[in-house]
Amino acid sequence: MNRRSIASAGLAAALVLGVASAHAGPCTSQIAEFEKAVRLSADNPSAGPMAPQSTGAQTDRQPTPDSVKRAEERARASFGAALARARRLDARGDRACVRALATAKSMYNL
Repeated sequence: MNRRSIASAGLAAALVLGVASAHAGPCTSQIAEFEKAVRLSADNPSAGPMAPQSTGAQTDRQPTPDSVKRAEERARASFGAALARARRLDARGDRACVRALATAKSMYNL
């Protein structure tokens, strides 16, 4: 490829990206802000996905390392699904993304 081809390809990519960002959904900026906050919380040991306490956890027994690991995995999966739903709704332009994002936020301890 010569320089003119490379420059043309770069310009075309910039135009495509510019058009894509011009069609942002109703929650795009809020989702981006929340995802940034999640990334920034990576060093905080108390931050992360959370789930309601199970009835089994309310007994007199101590949790096992395996049960804690399973609970953490379920919380991560549920949080990931809730955030993915918010993204899907946003991509469709559906205002229900506001509620879906609120659900995802409620599942994550910042």
